[in-house]
Amino acid sequence: MTAEFTERALRRIRLLTIAVGLVGVAWIWFKQGAKPAAGFLMGATLSMLNLEGISMLVHAIGGSRKPGPVAGLLIALRYVLIGVALYVIVMILGFTPIVVLAGLLASFGAVTLEILYELIFSPHE
Repeated sequence: MTAEFTERALRRIRLLTIAVGLVGVAWIWFKQGAKPAAGFLMGATLSMLNLEGISMLVHAIGGSRKPGPVAGLLIALRYVLIGVALYVIVMILGFTPIVVLAGLLASFGAVTLEILYELIFSPHE
């Protein structure tokens, strides 16, 4: 795998995460209404932010980009920040936990779609 291949795949995963999030929001809005759809959107947004954090971590480990001190702190505290955000979304704002957690799976769905894309469309060596 080359750096170019990895960057293209990561770009597709980012776009697919957004697509999965938007499709999920539309589906939940149609089935359950606006408030659960907003909860799903918040979960999908956290999923996208976590994906970016993982991407920064991989680039830092691989040495392709050096994160600044703030980025390093965000990488280290990523799950604490997600936990705090989930607490606020569910306990304070009152969104249903299941739709928020479903939104958190947006990047997982995007990675699964990227794997399928590579299996179907990449030239087999």
